[in-house]
Amino acid sequence: MRKKILLGASSALIALTSIAIINAVQKVPQAIAHHTREHRVQQPIAQNTITQLRIAFPSRRDSTDLQNKANQVAQFLSRELGMPVEALVSDETAAVEALRANRVDVAFLSSRPAIRAEQATGARMVLAEVRSDYSGGNTYDSILVVRKDSPLRTQANPQQTLNQLRGRRMAFASRTSGSGFIIPTGDLVGRGIVTGPDRLDSFFSQVTYGDGYSSALQAVLRGQADVGAVSEYALNPPWITPAEASQLRVLYSIPGVPAHGIVIDDDVPAAMRDRIINALMKLNQPANNGMFRALYNSTELRRVDHARHLAPMRQALQRARLEP
Repeated sequence: MRKKILLGASSALIALTSIAIINAVQKVPQAIAHHTREHRVQQPIAQNTITQLRIAFPSRRDSTDLQNKANQVAQFLSRELGMPVEALVSDETAAVEALRANRVDVAFLSSRPAIRAEQATGARMVLAEVRSDYSGGNTYDSILVVRKDSPLRTQANPQQTLNQLRGRRMAFASRTSGSGFIIPTGDLVGRGIVTGPDRLDSFFSQVTYGDGYSSALQAVLRGQADVGAVSEYALNPPWITPAEASQLRVLYSIPGVPAHGIVIDDDVPAAMRDRIINALMKLNQPANNGMFRALYNSTELRRVDHARHLAPMRQALQRARLEP
């Protein structure tokens, strides 16, 4: 009888222990979930606390002594924002990567890298540059240029003008150039003249890619190409001399190319973003405009809608079947 009582007590103890273990196990996921929810709520607050602003200033062909000039702008913004502002000079690819890795908060970018930054980090362009050599203010033209003595002539409509180029030699600025390759290729595809960037040689007798605007313009000047694709502002120094520009003329223009601008990472809180924009807009004021013009020869900053401003480049990329 004693053994039976002991066995019954043991069984009850085991059952109670099992119930306790099961209850504890069931509570673990709830505790983890509760901790995770707390972590998710608290984590953005820590990430969005900005005590220092870092801005990427990509180098450009027509920019000189950029680090010193960028430092002056950074010091101005530091006074306006009441926090340290650091200027980092790099190329645009590195600037996009720095945004992705949260090493910078703001970057000056052209339209294609701005789209890439949006895809990688959610960054959005808030301001666009205006230059005196941009025909559209905060947009400019992609142009096809020929020698002045070329038999090619601008016709009554775009299709007729472009149809003349069949069998001609084309020089693009580079494979990555927005106005010197992507925009004109997107236009050719959109008009049904070619089916894609891999079919350009079915329309042109020769297709070459340079290392910038100067190489495409020199190919036309030297008779190595019949037509070159560049930006309208490339018909000025430092890309070519005034004497060389006088030997060329514009055959065809594609307006509305998005100007370079300033993107802000989506990790920056809305209130801070507004403060940054307002501080940058003060660079338009006469007392501050000189240091801004010194950066990239831009005359002012203009507020833009991200999607609307970049739409022409996005459409050209889609038509040309190219990734940003």
